[in-house]
Amino acid sequence: MDTFTAIADPTRRSIMELLAANGQLSATDISSRYSISPQAISQHLKILRETRVVDVEKRAQQRIYRMNPDALLEVEEWAKRYRNLWSRRFEALDAVLKREKERSAADSAAGPATKSIEGKDRNDDERV
Repeated sequence: MDTFTAIADPTRRSIMELLAANGQLSATDISSRYSISPQAISQHLKILRETRVVDVEKRAQQRIYRMNPDALLEVEEWAKRYRNLWSRRFEALDAVLKREKERSAADSAAGPATKSIEGKDRNDDERV
């Protein structure tokens, strides 16, 4: 399983947020904060551990978990690429909209007697 799949699950993301906020917690502390079984939390922690999203330290009978910030670098780089791509697209759209707005403002400032494509006064048909 890869990092993206590991963090796709809302419970695992919640565990990550919990660890980020608290620094480190034991497996017991983590499972006590959820209404699902300790075995289910253990499986989520196993996936996070195998994908190196979290680090674990064994202290006597306890396992202490903490976030591994380096594991999320791949996700961060991926997100950055798409943020840059979309930023460029939005900047291009802004430029198009600005040109259209300026053109519309120029057309409005020219008044009602502007010429159509055929060269006739737009108001000629209305005067008939």
